[in-house]
Amino acid sequence: MGGRHVCVRCSPLRPDPAQRGRLVEIRDNLLDRIAEAEREGRRGEIEGLRVSVAGAESRIGQIDAAASGGPVALGMPTPRANRHG
Repeated sequence: MGGRHVCVRCSPLRPDPAQRGRLVEIRDNLLDRIAEAEREGRRGEIEGLRVSVAGAESRIGQIDAAASGGPVALGMPTPRANRHG
């Protein structure tokens, strides 16, 4: 992850610890957007925003666990197509 781009829904093996502050900003912004959507009755947006919040919180947790020397959840591996056919 470089620059200001942080993807909260993607699953890199290890999130960049330098991006923790940006992830917190993104999470907080998403929570504000959820509150706004709830106030304005835009229920269709809320579920997608909650998925993004969960992704941001997961990344923050991974960074914090790595910093504390604890276990880091890397997610479930996905099978690759057999290329030997």
